[in-house]
Amino acid sequence: MLYFQTLILKKLTSQNEPTVEKAKILALKYLQKCKETRKLTKEDKNGIFIITNLKSVQEEILYRQTLLPENISAKKALGINSFKPSLFKNIMSFTGILGYYNPFTAESQFNSQLPNTLIPFTSAHESSHQLGFAREQEANFIGYLIGINSKNSELRYSTEYFTLKSLLNYIADKDPEFVKNVLRNYSSEMKRDRAYEKAFILKHQGLLDDFFGFTNNIFLKSNQQEGSVTYSYFIDLLLNYEKV
Repeated sequence: MLYFQTLILKKLTSQNEPTVEKAKILALKYLQKCKETRKLTKEDKNGIFIITNLKSVQEEILYRQTLLPENISAKKALGINSFKPSLFKNIMSFTGILGYYNPFTAESQFNSQLPNTLIPFTSAHESSHQLGFAREQEANFIGYLIGINSKNSELRYSTEYFTLKSLLNYIADKDPEFVKNVLRNYSSEMKRDRAYEKAFILKHQGLLDDFFGFTNNIFLKSNQQEGSVTYSYFIDLLLNYEKV
């Protein structure tokens, strides 16, 4: 089973425990990155971030797979565009599922109804499973490596924004005032994107979301993953990779 592969953390030169202070430093860094990159992207008539060329984003993901550090990913990228919008997008929207990897067809499927801010990084994440990274938080980290230095501003913004939100989620219960201050300092463009994401989530919340969240948590734990409640392993990887 791929879940029992060597942890990526053990492949990094630094393997320190994450701290809130280090996470704060990185959060401020990615706040600034998001502000700068967001200005390079396009938006709709309501001022919400939009993807102008999804195929270009997908091709960039495939290219960036070939540039992953060999000590982390030794598997050769196939370079085949197998990204597909899922036929079950309505169900996915109401269950909180952003995307999934279909091992039978080797396709990275995504929910095309998602706010555009989520689609590029979700695609990078799902493509990571094709490279053999079964653990969800490791797929997040590989998705981060794929997108963070991309020349494609849409992929890079989606990745930076995911990274910032992950850091803020990690910090939130330890220093909520810091998180509130960062949110207040979002650019006007980022605030519009955040409001749109929140509206999408509120619209699709319900019993199905609660049920699938519960069952997904059981699945992750049964495969020796952390479970959807803690999800701190990505932060471990991020802070050690960035060497804050």
